[in-house]
Order: sequence, then structure tokens, then C-alpha cells
Amino acid sequence: MDLILLAVPFFFVLIAVELVADRVRGQRNFTLADSINSLSTGALSTSTGLLTKGAGLLTYALAWEHMALLQLPQNAVWVWLLAFVLYDLCYYWLHRLGHERNVLWAAHSVHHQSEEYNLTTALRQTSSGFIFSWIFYLPLALIGVPPVVFITVASLNLLYQFWVHTRHIPKLGWLEWVLITPSNHRVHHAQNPAYLDRNYGGVFIVWDRLFGTFKEEDPAEPVVFGVTTPLASWNPLWANLQFYAQLCSDARRTRRWQDKLRIWFMPTGWRPADVAAAYPQAKQNLALFRKFEIALGRAWQVYVAVQFVAYIALGSYLMDVAERVPSAALVLGWSLMAFGLFVLGAALENRPWAVRLELARLLTLVPALYLAGSLGLAVVVPVFWLLLGGYLLLSAGGLLFCRRAALGADGAKAPAQPQQATQQQQAAEHP
Repeated sequence: MDLILLAVPFFFVLIAVELVADRVRGQRNFTLADSINSLSTGALSTSTGLLTKGAGLLTYALAWEHMALLQLPQNAVWVWLLAFVLYDLCYYWLHRLGHERNVLWAAHSVHHQSEEYNLTTALRQTSSGFIFSWIFYLPLALIGVPPVVFITVASLNLLYQFWVHTRHIPKLGWLEWVLITPSNHRVHHAQNPAYLDRNYGGVFIVWDRLFGTFKEEDPAEPVVFGVTTPLASWNPLWANLQFYAQLCSDARRTRRWQDKLRIWFMPTGWRPADVAAAYPQAKQNLALFRKFEIALGRAWQVYVAVQFVAYIALGSYLMDVAERVPSAALVLGWSLMAFGLFVLGAALENRPWAVRLELARLLTLVPALYLAGSLGLAVVVPVFWLLLGGYLLLSAGGLLFCRRAALGADGAKAPAQPQQATQQQQAAEHP
């Protein structure tokens, strides 16, 4: 039973509840572009996970079968409780090193890029974390935690972390000493120097108190969310590549071959001396901090939001059928997801070529979905093609409407809304 798949509807219900709370309290913790960007990275991560999770689970199962020092009973309650606690300890060290080493931060930084803090941020996940994360859980296999127990407690740990990504829940008294709470986790998502690299636990804050990484939220130091090297983009593919690209660039520029290798495993932020001197990176002044934002017309925002719903449906469908279709079908599904989310990211950034790329996306759907049907990913029946035709016509009509809304009555382009000249935009180096 896939607990994450079962929880998806509840995630969106709780996001809706938080939106209502925002409205009632007169707050603005959501923006459309940021929320879609967070959910897009989550959808891309989930789709990637369908292709990669087998590697980590297979490694764990092999280690448990051939290297386990003990044989823990699968049906014993104490085994489940022990596994739940020890999994969080392993997660703490994965999470901590994910902040302390360049190559691990390249993957984990995706989760921290949002400059908002709401329940959509919880779903903002990396697509490359699988590369190293499996290593940190091998101790559980070595002590004999059965794979089914491991998989279940991993899902429960991830589910717990969802609710702490909110600004609407204050400190919770004595629970602050035991559990990761919204207050404790808000500190973790801060870019304030006073809060950086703190509160790594997934469920329990006791690890941070034990290992010296705990920091309490201070009302006198309001949290500024985000990362010190801003993403300055709404594109989920660039979100996953940004820090890798920076490391590759520094590795290419440095003259010392030792630095080309060790940059990946050095403490986060370390750069070769010759590169740092030639290409300095200025840190932003939080006193002047302004969130990344690009002005968009209301019609274009509605169009992108409606199209994004289709990709949420695609992601949910892929999760549901993943065990029943061939790998080629999942690869095609992932390709459709990645390309579509890239296009929507370009639309949110108001790229001059976004409309042409959106037309290309719509035109490629017919051959792509025909191929999907031959691979078992979609049921190709007359009613399906009827629905697809309706979707394409409505999308084309919506695109035309958005285009006309951006033009003046005489056919000349209406004056563009100014974009904020933020430090983040100046720092961006993506295409």
C-alpha cells in the first residue's frame, strides 16, 4: 500500500485550508508562481522517483539479506518503534550533511529555494537526492530492519514533515523540546545568518539538541525564507540544476585538477581560491531583501494554473499505474511531465518564446499520447481521443485569448508590466 499516494488528496485539502486561513487572517503566504514552482518540483521529483527508487530499495534489500547482523521480527511492535526512531536518526545525518557538503546541497537545495513558506513548500522536493541518500539508511539494514518496515517508517517520516511547513501554527509548548514543530522547522528554512543550518530532524528535535544544531525561533529575528544564492526562476528543471551548474562552472574554471575533484565534497560554499578571486559571488543584504517576482496578466496566470492541474493529474496517474506498466512507459510519462513543467515555468517567467513553446507542447501531445497507448500508459479508445481533442481546442482557445489580452485594441503590444529589479534576478545565470 502506497501511503504517499493515499495522502495526496489530503495534501491538497490542507493546502486549501491554509489558503482560507491566509484570507481570514489577512496574510499573503502564497503566490501563484511560487506555489506552482514548488508543486512542479514535487511532481517532477515523484515522477523521477518512479524510475529510480528501485535502485535504493534493491540495495537496501540486498544489504538486509546478505549483511544483516540480526534478524529482527517483522511483526513485533518494538521493531517498528525502534525502526521509526532510528530512521529519523539516519535522516538527521543525511539532512545535516545535505547542508554541509557541496554535492549533497546541490540536491537538497531545491527544497529550500522557495521564498515563501507554506504547505506547498513541503512538496517541493529534489529529483536527484536518490544518488546518495540510500547510503545513510544502510545501518538499518545491517541491524536487521526488514524492508517492509523500512519502507513504511520512511513514508510515515515523510508524511509527518508535511504539516510543519506552515506559518499559521505558533510554538507548541513542551512539544518544542521533543518534536520538529512548525516553529522549529521555520528556523530550518531561514536564510538569516543567525538561523542557518539548524534543526535537521525529520520528526524529533532531540537529535539537534543532542548534537548541537538546535536553534529556537526568536520573535526578535523574523525569518527570511529562501537560500543565500537565490534561484530567481520559476522553472523546476533549472531548480534541480542550479547548484550543480555552479559547481561544474567552478570545477571547469579552476586551474588545479585537485580542486576540480574536491570541490564536490568540500563544505557547502567552498570554492577554489583562484575561481573565488576571479569570479566573486556577492552575498545579498537581507535588509534590502525583496522576493523574486515577475508581473503576469491575470488571464495568463489562469491559463498556466489550469494547465498545471493537468500535470498534477498526470503525476497521480503515473503513481497509480507505476507497478503495472513497463519501464519504457514510465520514461515516456516522465518525459511528458518534465517537458510540460519546463514550458509552464517559461510561461510563469514571461519568456518571449513561451507562447511558441506552449504551442509546440500542445502539438506534441497527440503523437506522444499515441505512443503512450502502445506502451500501456493510456487507454486509447474513441472517448479518450474525444477528450484529448476537446482539451486541445480549449487550450488553443485559451492561448489565443491570453495573446489577445496582452495586445492593445489596435494590435500593438500593450505596455508590459514592470518586473521587479531584484538582486535575485541579477544573480541568475540560467538560460
